[in-house]
Amino acid sequence: MLLLVDLDGVVYRGADPVPGIAALLTERAATGDDVVYVTNNSMHYRADYVTRLAAMGAPVSADRVVSAPRATALYLAEHEPGVRRVLTIGAAGLDRELRDVGLEVVGAAYVAERMAKEGLDGWAAAGHPEAVVAGLDPQLTYLRIAAAADCIRAGARFIATNRDPNYPMERGLRPGSGSVIAAIEVAAGSSPLVIGKPEPGLMEEAARAVGADPRDAIVIGDGLATDIAAARAVGARSVLMLTGVSTRADVEALPPELRPTALAADAEELATVLRDLAATPSPPRGTAR
Repeated sequence: MLLLVDLDGVVYRGADPVPGIAALLTERAATGDDVVYVTNNSMHYRADYVTRLAAMGAPVSADRVVSAPRATALYLAEHEPGVRRVLTIGAAGLDRELRDVGLEVVGAAYVAERMAKEGLDGWAAAGHPEAVVAGLDPQLTYLRIAAAADCIRAGARFIATNRDPNYPMERGLRPGSGSVIAAIEVAAGSSPLVIGKPEPGLMEEAARAVGADPRDAIVIGDGLATDIAAARAVGARSVLMLTGVSTRADVEALPPELRPTALAADAEELATVLRDLAATPSPPRGTAR
């Protein structure tokens, strides 16, 4: 089976591993399952995930981690040949992924500083970028929002890694990329192209990493509006982990066609669900999941 596994809220919450998940994924990989990690988190570089997951005992290599920043970089390289220079609002991991595909990156922190010191607008201070790429920026400021909005109003393409309103930490939820995107969107009067979940691009790129069809995957995630919706968008089966942002009550409030294939409260329940799904062939193409 192809397992497309979310990270925040599934494998870990903040710095804390979700008990038993790493060991279970190792067991599944040993039986022949392809485990690919798919995350909307836009702050980190692929190598950071490899180090962290390996320390937890999870099966991982750099080609098996597909983040929203990575998928965004690949989208720009493959579909936006006119984009050479980008203004970024986000963390270092986003910048590194974009540079990996040959893009010139100008950080919003630098642009905001030029705006404050030199009295420039964001478009001029950023050097007339062809695109604005925005993700989660924990140091977001008023002038960074202004810089992005200036560039978008001047014609720069607006790309968002994802719209997650929150992300789970050890003791609760913190604002996610969607909160940043919303501020820029209102200021610029323009909506972005979104790459990450629930849009299908991230799942498609993750399946492509192992030469698989995303319709054959089982998506394991903690968000109904992100992971489970993305699974539905590509026609994959899904398992909602009750270890992150969505609850059993959230599922029960949905109509049947929007619910995940299965629920799991912990690693033990997930192991049972995956055994059951492995014994059940994927539905024929074009049928409901």
